[in-house]
Amino acid sequence: MSDRLAVLLQYLLPKQALTALAGKFAGARAGGLTTAVIRWFVGRYGVNMAEAANPDIASYASFNDFFTRPLKPDARPLAAADFICPVDGAISQFGVIDGDRIFQAKGHDYSTAALVGGDAALAARFENGSFATLYLSPKDYHRIHMPCAGRLLRMIHVPGDLFSVNPVTARGVTGLFARNERVVCVFEGEWGLFAMVLVGATIVGSMATVWHGVVNPPRPGHLREWGYENRQLVFRQGEEMGRFLLGSTVVVMFPKSTLEFSAGWAPQRPIRLGENMGARAA
Repeated sequence: MSDRLAVLLQYLLPKQALTALAGKFAGARAGGLTTAVIRWFVGRYGVNMAEAANPDIASYASFNDFFTRPLKPDARPLAAADFICPVDGAISQFGVIDGDRIFQAKGHDYSTAALVGGDAALAARFENGSFATLYLSPKDYHRIHMPCAGRLLRMIHVPGDLFSVNPVTARGVTGLFARNERVVCVFEGEWGLFAMVLVGATIVGSMATVWHGVVNPPRPGHLREWGYENRQLVFRQGEEMGRFLLGSTVVVMFPKSTLEFSAGWAPQRPIRLGENMGARAA
C-alpha cells in the first residue's frame, strides 16, 4: 500500500470508535483468549519477554497488564549523563526548535503553542529551544521515565484526533503531533522548565501518569488542566512518570541553551531507555 493511500484511509476510519473498542478489549480479562492474543502479539512483533520482570505470558490477566509490563531491575542501566533517553523506541526527529516551530517531517512542522494546547506563555518558554520526538513501536517497553530530575508543575489534557503516529503518517499528516490527543506534563528541573508530551494515537486506549492514574478516558472534548505547584511532586532521573496503554509517541522539549544532544543521536535510530541523550549546553 502506498503512503498516500495509507494516510487517506486514516481520514476515513472511525478512529474514536476503534480506539474505544480497543481500550475495552485491552482491559478485558478474557482468560485463554487474552493469553492467545498476547502470544500472537509477542510472535508477530518480536517482543523480548526475557527482559520482562514477569516473562510468563499466561500469567497476564489482561492485554493492558502485558502491554505495560515492568522490566527486570537491571534491564535498562542509566547512563552517567545530564539527560537520558526517557523511553524505548526510535528517534523520529530531534534538534533545535526554529523560533516556535518544531520539525515533524519533510514539508511538515507545527508550533509549540499548538502542541501544548494553545498556551502562548508556556510555549514562549521553549522558543529556540531543543526537542526530541520519540516513537514507540508495538514491540517496545511502554513505560515513560524522566530524562532528568524534575518537580511537576502542571498537566494538561488536550483533546484531538487519533491518527496513527508511525513514520508514514508523520510524513503525510500536517501538524500530526499537535493535532492528536495529548497529555502535556510540565516540570521544573535543575536547568529550568521542561515538558514531556504524551501523544495519543489510533487504538491507544489511554495514557496514564503515576501521580494521576489514567488521564483518558474520559474524553470530554475540551481541554482539562491540573496544577501541582503547591505540591512537592519530585521525580528522580530515570524514575517512571507515565505509560501508554497501547503505543504512541513522546515529544520532549527544553528551553534554549539547555540541552546539547549526544553525538550518537540520529533520526530513525533505535533508542533505549536510560541511554545518553545529551549534556547540559555549554
